[in-house]
Order: sequence, then structure tokens, then C-alpha cells
Amino acid sequence: MYKVATLNKISPVGLSELSDQYEITDNLEEANGIVVRSQKMHDMEFSDNLLCIARAGIGVDNIPADRCASQGIVVFNTPGANANAVKELIIAALLLASRDIIGGSVWAKSLTGDIAKQVEKGKSQFKGHEIIGKTIGVIGLGGIGVPVANAAAALGMKVLGYDAYLSVKNALHISNNVQVVEKLDDMLPQCDFLTVHVHANSSTNGMINADTFAKIKKGAVLLNYARASIVDTPALKDALESGVISKYVTDFPNEDIAGLPNVILTPHLGASTEEAEDNCAAMAVEEMMDYIENGNITNSVNFPVCHMGKCCAKSRVALLHKNIPNVIGQITNAINEMNIRDMTNRSQGDYAYTLLDLDSELTPETVQKLKNVSGMIRVRKIK
Repeated sequence: MYKVATLNKISPVGLSELSDQYEITDNLEEANGIVVRSQKMHDMEFSDNLLCIARAGIGVDNIPADRCASQGIVVFNTPGANANAVKELIIAALLLASRDIIGGSVWAKSLTGDIAKQVEKGKSQFKGHEIIGKTIGVIGLGGIGVPVANAAAALGMKVLGYDAYLSVKNALHISNNVQVVEKLDDMLPQCDFLTVHVHANSSTNGMINADTFAKIKKGAVLLNYARASIVDTPALKDALESGVISKYVTDFPNEDIAGLPNVILTPHLGASTEEAEDNCAAMAVEEMMDYIENGNITNSVNFPVCHMGKCCAKSRVALLHKNIPNVIGQITNAINEMNIRDMTNRSQGDYAYTLLDLDSELTPETVQKLKNVSGMIRVRKIK
């Protein structure tokens, strides 16, 4: 029986995907897997029983993914599971920024007396703009950026997309009405709207900065539904004050921007739909089960994608190790008396993953030899 712990409230629809080989536990020390949403885990210690952490969502900045990799703990996320929810919210954000819907609603609620007469007299103060025909730049053409770009094009906007690492898979899903540009600087001067959809990391934090604002079309609207750290706050304040940015719409309120004029805030609602929570939880559970039962890795942020299907061999062993020379040679030497039925090795950055299907039982002696391989982090007998 495998033990699974949950942090935060996890959708029952997702947890219902667990087979009868699993049971929920409140004891993190005995958990083989953890399903989490937004709870911060950086200060947590992880037991040797923990095999994986499945994040029911996209961002994993609440999880110490590098430390987990060094301990042989695979961290999953669920790209695409909440994409539609985020896309719909961004379309709403576009309209909120173009039409002063919020201001008009607050004003209308404050009226007393002859309301109809006051509405006709005062509604012009909330006049806005239509988005049809306007140009929107989309930075990051991934699981969310592509649906946003396609939706904007369907609404009649001119859409420019930029992604320094555009994958073939994502490129195939881009509408013919979306123009992909090679250089970000070529896109910025044309943008009436700019929306950002990249992961937060050391290379993207602060990527929307003073240099960006110096090149963007004056009066543009900036939407940030990726992560707060993507936008340099001091530079944003200057851009808002000077009118370079006419409005900033974000899902990440904080004390630095809460009181600023021309800022529209939503309280981290990107994936806050019942459908998205169900989809993310179900996907996280499926990824976790496939890894625990078969050793297959899908959508990991700290180890490479690696699949060998359902295990049909006499035994299967999963090896998590450093991505250094001669590891494979040492592995095959360690099992030189056994026949390898199938073998897959993949690497990602500093770490690598090897799956072996063998035609005989894996002995304790062989397991120890594998553990002694230089760079080996974890040896796990799956079957």
C-alpha cells in the first residue's frame, strides 16, 4: 500500500483517481507522494520514503525543486490543466483594461435618486476602447500563451508572439492568424497590449524592466498573469507615472502596487475555477501514480521526461543520478550478470534518469552495486 499526503485542499475529483493501492495519510514521514497546490515547502524536511511531489498547477516556486532533485525526489507540475481558466481570465483582463467596467460599476452602485437620469448624464466618463484591431504581444508561447494568442486572434486582434524556446509541439497549435516574431524588440513598439506567459526563474525574473518600457509603444497595457517577479516593480512604477504604461493588470497583488493608480488587481484567480482545480488535481495524481508504479516521468521540473510504458519484465529498476560521464558504463557493469530487456536514459541539466527492464529478479547485492555507482542518488526497485 502506497501512502499519499495532501497539502492545501485538493480536489476530491482528482483524489478519486487514486487506485485501491493508495491511502491518504496525514503523516508526512511515511508519505511516498505528496500532492500540493500553493503551500510553501522550502522549510520542510523530506523523509527517505518520499518519492515524488505533484504540484496541482503550473508554478513550482513554492517547492525546493533543486533540493528535491539532489535527494532523488521527482517534482511534477500540470501544464495545460488550467490553461483554459487562465486564458478566460486574461480575456476578461483585456476587457477590464479597455473599458472602465470596474470604475463604472462602483459609480453606478453609489447612485441614489433618479438613477436613470444620472446614468445617461455621467456614463461618458467611463468611455473606453474596443480591442478589435488592436495589437497584442504575447511573450511565451507555451501551454497558456498559445491559447491566449489564439483567443485574441479570434476576437479580431492583431497578435504577435515571441518565444525564445518555442517547441515544435506548441508551434503546431498556433493559429495562422498569430505572427511569431524572432526578436522581442521588433514586437514591443507595436504593442497596444503586452501579456507575459513565462515561468519564473533566475533568467526571467525582472525580464519586464526599464529596457522593455523604453521600447514599448507609449500608452500600452501590461498584463501579468505569470508571476509577480517577472516585472521589475520600480521600473513599472516609473512607466505608470510617465504614461508609458497606461494600465497594469495583474493576478499578483502586493503592497508595492496595491495603491497605485491605473492598476487593476485580481487576487490570484488564474486557476480558481472548479474545472481547473479538478483537472490539475487529476493530472497530478495520474503523474504521481505512473511514476510510483511504473517509474515513468511526465511533466517533471527537475528530472527529464522518461517513459517505458507499463512494466511487463521480470523486474524494473529506476535510477536517479547526476548527469556526469561514464554513469551508464558503471550501471551496465553493475548488472553484467543480468540480461537487460529494455533500457532508457535521459538527462536534464545536472540530473539524469535511467530505467532498466531486466529478465531476472534484482538481488540485494546488485542493488548495492548500483548504489555504489558514482553520481548515483537513488536506486528504486519498482518490480
